[in-house]
Amino acid sequence: MNEIHTTPFLFLFLAMLLLSTLIRLYLSHRQISHVSQHRSKVPGSFEENISLQEHQKAADYTVTKVRFGRLPLFYEVFLLLIWTLGGGLEWLNNNILAYDLGAIPTGIAVILVFTFISSLLDLPFSIYSTFVIEEKFGFNRTTVKTFITDIIKGSLLGLIIGVPLLYVILWLMEQAGDQWWIYTWLVISGFSLFMMWIYPTWIAPLFNKFEPLEEGETLERITSLLSRCGFNSKGVFVIDGSKRSSHGNAYFSGFGRNKRIVFFDTLLKMLNNDELEAVLAHELGHFKKKHIIKGMLISFSTTLAALALLAWLMKAEWFYTALGVSQMSTYMALLLFTLVVPVFTFIFQPLFSIFSRKNEFEADAFAAEQTDAKYLINALVDMYRENASTLTPDPLYSAFFDSHPPAPVRIAHLTAQE
Repeated sequence: MNEIHTTPFLFLFLAMLLLSTLIRLYLSHRQISHVSQHRSKVPGSFEENISLQEHQKAADYTVTKVRFGRLPLFYEVFLLLIWTLGGGLEWLNNNILAYDLGAIPTGIAVILVFTFISSLLDLPFSIYSTFVIEEKFGFNRTTVKTFITDIIKGSLLGLIIGVPLLYVILWLMEQAGDQWWIYTWLVISGFSLFMMWIYPTWIAPLFNKFEPLEEGETLERITSLLSRCGFNSKGVFVIDGSKRSSHGNAYFSGFGRNKRIVFFDTLLKMLNNDELEAVLAHELGHFKKKHIIKGMLISFSTTLAALALLAWLMKAEWFYTALGVSQMSTYMALLLFTLVVPVFTFIFQPLFSIFSRKNEFEADAFAAEQTDAKYLINALVDMYRENASTLTPDPLYSAFFDSHPPAPVRIAHLTAQE
């Protein structure tokens, strides 16, 4: 049985875990109540475009997902306590240490086995979400074969890419001295940029088919918009999103000159050319307003701060013993840090939502300048309807979990710009 040291950090960890769990439960209760209370009537600004039946489907879909989300929440808390205070990581570490592999190979083995076990334990929730909830509401298009193939491909890709990176990080933590966290930050930042650059052409095609958008009016209008906005890309592609879901979307991928514009095939069927152009103009707004670069800078800054904090914690014996681990090591510090940081950072999620929503409003405003705002409004309404997105989220719940403004707020902003 592992020995738990009752340090101030232990009490802080348990207090924050309890607080974050209670907040999540409270927010889920608010969301379910708020959406249910507004289920019987379509909001006034949407009455002409969304039927009561469609509105109620979105409400039921939202409530079902939020209610189901409580189960994995309790499960995650339980597993976190088992891995830490329950001695799970201590047991795993002791068993792998017995093979005498050396510090870095042992660290890699511990983290890989932990990741494998965690993924296996999370699998039932993923299966239920895909084949029960998504199926019930008519969104699932994933076959069992595709589901299994995605898991295998993702796991192999994770090993091929993740193990070398993990080796470098652990080596720096072991050998680079007190400034290891700066070198590690440089490696992680460079790796992130590299992955963004190769993702469109090397990684994404492993999971989906990408076909160039066919010649015609749609491509001509998109090309004209790109030219007006000064955006250079490696092409406009259509992804077979319908292979897995009927949800529609569009996005940019890549970095530098290796950028791609991608439309889901489901979105092309959902929107007309005016609406597609407006959606693309919104995405271009993120590019023109430098939201991607700003987001990267924030991500790199928070990563640097996190690594600096880890560099301090990994030298503190109380950090390990308070979390059920008796032996100090670089890899265990990294693993423990990854596990407990979300407990402490959850309460700051609204700050990131504020930043994200500001970006969305700016991108919407840019789209309204490049096209008629009514076309983006129509496109958003179509996507809300087809994706069964609730039109009446609870404001507080939305502040924590939604990166985009609530539907009524966003439509009101755009309507003012018509």
